[in-house]
Amino acid sequence: MTKKPLKVVVVGNGMVGHHFTEALAHSNAVVTITVIGGETRPAYDRVHLSEVFAGKEPGELALTSREAYQAMGVKAHFGDPVSRIDREQQEVITAGGQCFAYDKLVLATGSYPFVPPIPGGDQKGCLTYRTIDDLGEIKAAAANARTGVVVGGGLLGLECANALLNLGLETHVVEFAPGLMGVQLDDGGGRMLRRKIEALGVHVHTSKATQQIVAGSEHAMAMEFADESRLETDMIVFSAGIRPYDQLAAQAGLELGERGGIVIDYNCRTSDSNILAIGECALFGGRIFGLVAPGYRMAEAAVSQFTAEKLAFQGADMSTKLKLMGVDVGSIGDAHGREPGSIAWVFSDEREEIYKRLVVNAAGDKLLGAVLVGDCSEYDSLLQYFLNGIDLPADPASLILPNVEGAPQLGAAALPASATICSCHNVSKGDIAGAFDVGCCSLGDIKGATKASTGCGGCAALLKTCVDAEMLDRGMSVNTSICEHFPYTRQELYHLIRVGDIRDFDSLLEAHGSGLGCDICKPTAASILASCWNDYILKEQHTGLQDTNDRYLANMQKNGTYSIVPRIAGGEITPAKLIVLGEVARDYDLYTKVTGGQRIDLFGARGEDLPAIWERLIASGFETGHAYAKSLRTVKSCVGSTWCRFGVSDSVAMAITIENRYKGLRSPHKLKSAVSGCTRECAEAQSKDFGVIATENGWNLYVCGNGGMKPRHADLFATDLTDTQLIQTIDRFLMFYIRTADRLQRTSVWLDNLEGGLDYLKAVILEDSLSIGAELEAEMEAVVASYQCEWRTTVEDGEKSGRFAHFVNSEQGDSNIVFVSERDQPRPATAAERDGDKTDILATG
Repeated sequence: MTKKPLKVVVVGNGMVGHHFTEALAHSNAVVTITVIGGETRPAYDRVHLSEVFAGKEPGELALTSREAYQAMGVKAHFGDPVSRIDREQQEVITAGGQCFAYDKLVLATGSYPFVPPIPGGDQKGCLTYRTIDDLGEIKAAAANARTGVVVGGGLLGLECANALLNLGLETHVVEFAPGLMGVQLDDGGGRMLRRKIEALGVHVHTSKATQQIVAGSEHAMAMEFADESRLETDMIVFSAGIRPYDQLAAQAGLELGERGGIVIDYNCRTSDSNILAIGECALFGGRIFGLVAPGYRMAEAAVSQFTAEKLAFQGADMSTKLKLMGVDVGSIGDAHGREPGSIAWVFSDEREEIYKRLVVNAAGDKLLGAVLVGDCSEYDSLLQYFLNGIDLPADPASLILPNVEGAPQLGAAALPASATICSCHNVSKGDIAGAFDVGCCSLGDIKGATKASTGCGGCAALLKTCVDAEMLDRGMSVNTSICEHFPYTRQELYHLIRVGDIRDFDSLLEAHGSGLGCDICKPTAASILASCWNDYILKEQHTGLQDTNDRYLANMQKNGTYSIVPRIAGGEITPAKLIVLGEVARDYDLYTKVTGGQRIDLFGARGEDLPAIWERLIASGFETGHAYAKSLRTVKSCVGSTWCRFGVSDSVAMAITIENRYKGLRSPHKLKSAVSGCTRECAEAQSKDFGVIATENGWNLYVCGNGGMKPRHADLFATDLTDTQLIQTIDRFLMFYIRTADRLQRTSVWLDNLEGGLDYLKAVILEDSLSIGAELEAEMEAVVASYQCEWRTTVEDGEKSGRFAHFVNSEQGDSNIVFVSERDQPRPATAAERDGDKTDILATG
């Protein structure tokens, strides 16, 4: 006798509700599934909601579609929310009057934004941030606003602040607590996060209790605080936390927690055994789990109630790694060190704006928690120590301190089979091995079979490490190809181009590749071709290979304008050139800044104005600074022996020599250098890709340092070099790096991954152990001899200059570009305004 299908109704179609529906539809359960979503659109990715403000289309967030549900046999109804549950009749009734019978009901109603009961908080201009529809309202309100305030300094609040910043508003964050992200971060982490966010232009106000919202004098509204201070704004977005959407359950008489939430057991069953609850509406063990991964675990436990496999939800780890406004933030376990007897190590670097805290048990052998702000490179390893109870090294501080010699590396082999690799989809190391057992042969196969790394994507690096290790253990070859179009590493591709005298991408593809190429191999090939032959990158055969910045010979800024960065070798500049820079900045209303690399950057230029600006600069003796390229950026210098009483050599002259020699040299990643005139090290040469320090006996050369997100001091490479020896050594070092580094690999990472390390590099460069020294020097001489200023070539070619025009055969600019004032900087005039035509004036501030 055929078993009658159970009628399962799912109320709510957020990420967790969709995960349940999809998993149940693909299980062996004998069921019919009906999904009812209150929003008009099917499930979408709320985790990446803020990316819509950065240019992503809302449709790109979709997790499914009506057609996909239909193909799975799922009946879906959207835009008509459930208004009542009739437990006696086992029916749900929608606001539109539709009635759906159920045998089992699954509540995945999620949560809603908490709006504090502030007098005046319900007026026009007060919004919430939770759904795609909310984004539309925020965008509409921002169009007529100059200032925006986000109430709430938690995870969602800071995401919302980033959205307002992307919309061009002066952005403020108001938080009742004394610090940001108080749930995830300790006091030190909160302070560092605040420092980094304020550096991005967001105004942060903590320990602020809003008493009321009234009419403002200069803006639409004014927030009045308990400390009698006041903040005026044009719009307010409440993102002060979430509350479980449990109203339906309350109306139906289900058991709720004291502070809300639908009480569930290990099987996600509510006080009515025919009703289950999952996600942010559910309360387990007195706790709401407000992350996607725990919601997915609940969904899987609920699905198992319909199958032979019985899973139990036993809580979930709330560790999280994310990027807020470009700032890496990680929180693991007991980040606040609340466990009795726990001890902590703290590393704080205010110059690099990095904060790390490690919390361990009293015995010092088990990790209890961690906080990472500004650099999350250790997050994956620390999470595995925490989740799997792996014994800590003798010196736990080595896990967070930079450049500790011999610091332990937690590789895939050290992880037990039970170690969770992907928390979003609950994929363990054992699951990866199991996927290989049933026929998976590649990283792509593993992702398809397990869904690992298809959620937030934070586990991508760890997943690849585990997959590669598993493949090697099974005697399989690990694919190191740069992409599916070229079965070669970058190093192998370099040699094919160099030895084969290949001059363009089409020839490379025909000789050694397949297909049409992609966003990985094209820029890689473009970089190698430029490194080998130094051809003009905007030639017709090269243009399509370039990244956006290279294509426009300028860095695109977040508001759609571009930067102008002339080269100022060694930081030395004449008064006449300073005047020209000032005149150009004045005439085009550009924001000006003296950078840490001793240059003057001009920001806010429209794309169509770039050729005209550079024509003036080139006529005055400037040339491109290659700030847009993966090439030599700057060579910083102190004033040296010419002016400084401590200087032992002319550091400025050497810096100018080095910068002029290697300018335009294309490489796997950007290069920075510095020259200090004495060991007092005012130019900070030991934090550069290659740095030079003068001594009484010549020059000391340091290599493979950098001051980026993962700061690394350079290693002393050679001492007491003459001018000639110094240049020869740098020639060899740079060309060997260009030959052997991986794509987008900084010199510091390259050295760390170079077999044989520093000793091997010294043998190759200083002792010529591979007998390639003369070859490397000749290759560098060819690059130096073929240098050209790309902007000079462009402005001298009318056809190339024409490609910067926004419209073909028209001088009209892009009216969509809206200028955002930076510290009272005036907005740029349009071309029409500068020409005296006032009919094209933009009302942009």
